[in-house]
Parts: sequence; structure tokens; C-alpha cells
Amino acid sequence: MNFREKLQAGAFTVTAEIGPPKGIETSRILEEAELIRGRIDAISVTDLQSSVMRLGALAVCILLKQNHFELIYQITCRDRNRLALQSDLLSAAVFNIENILILTGDHPMLGDHPEAKPVFDLDSVHLLRVAGDLQKGKDMKGNRLAGEAPYFYPGAVVNPGAEPIEPEIIKMEKKIAAGAKFFITQAVYDIKVLEKFLQRTRYLKIPIIAGIIMLKSSVMAYHLKAKIPGVFVPDSLVREMENTKDRYKQSIEITGRLIRQFRRVCHGVHIMPIGWNRFLPQVLEEGGL
Repeated sequence: MNFREKLQAGAFTVTAEIGPPKGIETSRILEEAELIRGRIDAISVTDLQSSVMRLGALAVCILLKQNHFELIYQITCRDRNRLALQSDLLSAAVFNIENILILTGDHPMLGDHPEAKPVFDLDSVHLLRVAGDLQKGKDMKGNRLAGEAPYFYPGAVVNPGAEPIEPEIIKMEKKIAAGAKFFITQAVYDIKVLEKFLQRTRYLKIPIIAGIIMLKSSVMAYHLKAKIPGVFVPDSLVREMENTKDRYKQSIEITGRLIRQFRRVCHGVHIMPIGWNRFLPQVLEEGGL
């Protein structure tokens, strides 16, 4: 079964992120993808993650597709207007890239070109509706598309640790109404936070995949805890990263432990290595996958 079929069947799914390089050298991406071939259900390709200029997500998706990998194309609203967003979705469909993760995106001021002008012509809810219109054979102005209509399996993101959580759930409802078929969460490090959120959203009856960012150091753990809204890193994990003599081994152990906990309660896990893709085989082994 592919990614969509597994989610629809209620099977546990595993996805992992790959970030495009800051340049055109793509050999590393292919090498990292080969490490997890056959071991995960889809590779999710980030779209100018953290507002940092990189090679485009669609180009990397096409490259990986040509090498027979299952993909999730991340597309953000930050950098393109409604013309370009619709065009990029159609371009993805030409290459049979069906799984898409739609995000509003971080503000450019957070990235390496802070003077860049943000677009945000649409937000994630609007773009989900646009993807639905395209599947009906028309653009967002109602103009008919030539030939066969594209097919997408669209997903969206959610933050289980947001406080208060009610606005986040209302936004989830809007995204589902706009066409979202699955959700991938912001990083979660506490099973209690995840379980509480899943209980609150059970009535939505939609697959929710728990996100895990690999902790690289105690400094990173502190940063996530202090600077990223809704991300709660327990003090016990911070101490583990502070006291370890081997941060690589400890990060793998923590990520694997979280996977084993989360797989009992949610529809899947989404691993965000943030440049540590070479450790994914060990992480999957540690997580019992």
C-alpha cells in the first residue's frame, strides 16, 4: 500500500523530511533517500524551510519521483501569489505527485533574507480550497482547465501544544472543510500532550501523524522549549541532552523512544532530522519500525 492507502486503511504510517540543499548539488539527497528506501511510507520535501533560500521543493520532488520514491510535496503560501501557487500544484500533478502538505509558512524575517517581501496572498485554508477546485477541473476563478483534472491527496499541519488549544481545533475544522485529508503535527515530545490533543479531536475522525524533531543538543532543546510556541520539551529530555557524552546516540535513543510511545495512540510519526538524515536508519531501528 502507498501512503494514502495506508492512512485510509488506518495503518500506522512513517514519514520523514528531507530538506533541499542550498545549491544544485543533489547527490546527498539521493544518498540519504536510499538509506530509508522501503523503510518509510513517504519522504516529505520541505519548501524553503525556516524561510531560508534553498533549491525548490518541487524540483527535489521530481528528482526523487524519478528515482521511485513516494513523496509528500510541501507547499507554502509565503513566497507565491495565487497564480504561482496554482501553477505549481498543476506542475506537481504533471509528474504524478499527489500527496501535498499545505502550509501558510514562516515570515521571511525569520530566515536568511529578512528583507524579502512576504506574499501571503493566500493562507493554508484558502490553498486547500484551491486544490479542491483544481481537482474539479477549474481554477479559483472558475475557468475550466484543459484536459484531465489533476488529483491530490492534501494534508495540513496542526500544533497539539498550542495554548489555548480551542483556536487550533477550530482551524483544523476549517482545514478539513476545505479539503484536508490528514494532519502532521508540530513537534511533540510529551505523550500526555499528544494523548490529550487526540482525545479532544477524536470527533474529527481524520488521520493525525505526530511530528518529532530530532534533538541535536541541550541548546536546541532549550530553544524549542523557549522560542517555538506550543512546543513543550520536558525538562527530563533537556537534562538527558545536557548530561550525555554522545549527543548523536542520545538523540537517536530519545527519538526512538518517542516513536514507540506515539505508535500506540496515533496514526503515524513524522520524523524531522533537520540535517541528520544519515541517522534515520538507526532511529527507525530504535523505534522498532
